[in-house]
Amino acid sequence: QVQLVESGGGLVQPGGSLRLSCAASGNIRRIGTMGWYRQAPGKQRELVATITRSGSTNSADSVKGRFFISGDNAENQVYLQMNSLKPENTAVYYCNAAFYNGINYWGKGTLVTVSS
Repeated sequence: QVQLVESGGGLVQPGGSLRLSCAASGNIRRIGTMGWYRQAPGKQRELVATITRSGSTNSADSVKGRFFISGDNAENQVYLQMNSLKPENTAVYYCNAAFYNGINYWGKGTLVTVSS
């Protein structure tokens, strides 16, 4: 199993920035990919960005150029730098860890609210 703990959410004004962190513990050597997903009120959970153990990244078109995912294998942390935030980015952001065999683990989420 893997435990994931997110931090860094909060209230930010439109145009501002936030950095989310996800700390992984447990059977981390079986993790192939980690990522961030979000779920806005009344909407389905959607992909934000992912990063593989080798460092390859992928992100949703809606956040390209504004959100950046990075990882620190030594510290077992994954980060999501979010810039130029918009009100429509308001959501609960979840950290995800996917094992090589396809099993997924989720954190409890951290709320990001973009509002003036």
